[in-house]
Amino acid sequence: LDEASSRRRKVRPDFTVVLDWSDIQPEDLEMLRVTLDLSDQMVGAAYSLRRAWGRGWIKQLLQADKDAIDLLVEGTTINRSSLDALSRRMERLTRFDFLRDSWKGDSAQQIIDYLDKGITVVLEFGRYGNSLEAYILVANYLTRRIHQMYVERVESALGDAAQEPPQLMIVIEEAHKFLDPQIARQTIFGTIARELRKYNVTLLIVDQRPSGIDEEVMSQIGTRVTALLDNERDIAAVLTGVSGAGSLREVLARLDTKQQALIMGHAVPMPVVIQTRSYDADFYAAMGFQDEAELRASRSSRVNLLRGEREEGID
Repeated sequence: LDEASSRRRKVRPDFTVVLDWSDIQPEDLEMLRVTLDLSDQMVGAAYSLRRAWGRGWIKQLLQADKDAIDLLVEGTTINRSSLDALSRRMERLTRFDFLRDSWKGDSAQQIIDYLDKGITVVLEFGRYGNSLEAYILVANYLTRRIHQMYVERVESALGDAAQEPPQLMIVIEEAHKFLDPQIARQTIFGTIARELRKYNVTLLIVDQRPSGIDEEVMSQIGTRVTALLDNERDIAAVLTGVSGAGSLREVLARLDTKQQALIMGHAVPMPVVIQTRSYDADFYAAMGFQDEAELRASRSSRVNLLRGEREEGID
């Protein structure tokens, strides 16, 4: 998402994610209600603007003069104060360089192409990682598009498993920002959680505040991996719908602060405490790597092969 940041760190990304202003739709703004302080009236105005101006409504709003706004208000039910407030909120998004005018590329399709090849895609936000607006906006847009493509492909396969897209797991960190009870039912992440892999898409939810996630979504999580928790609300949220929750509370309270976790749910026959391995020199030696230089060379080789770059001695 931030090409300059990648260059400074000498990281070579496969491609840079860019969104056109017309890609951002009112459905994406639903996710930004809290972050951008959007009222119901402002979100309603966004839908009205799309009906009046089409997909390019944001840029048209930002470029509209007073006469154009007056004409719009006269011909619709949009409240002028809500429209002005929405315009000010949209102005905040202009600082994001990944939003461009008349962009012809399709970042979501590029990601789909990698997924079809069995390649894991990691989206690096760079300097935008500290911007909650950028994080939510981009993650929601890309997920919405990818899910839409998967739905279309699964339905067109008509039950023929060979024609269906590969199983996809979408990992989201800080999940409570996407699955808050107030917005979970309106967002693509809430939809995926409730569909239970219906269209070959599922979620891996990572969060330090599970109490902030909608209860309906929590009830749909099949397997849970939980480290030490000391907040009662978080503990109650994690144990929602789990049999024997009372005894598991004691287990959670006794976990070590590092490298221990409790696994429960579909993946295991019963709740199990695990000790995570240390990714140190002994681990990599056990995996067949003798030193750090050999490990780096192996990583570079695998990356080049995934990118389709031929190496000497390999046909």
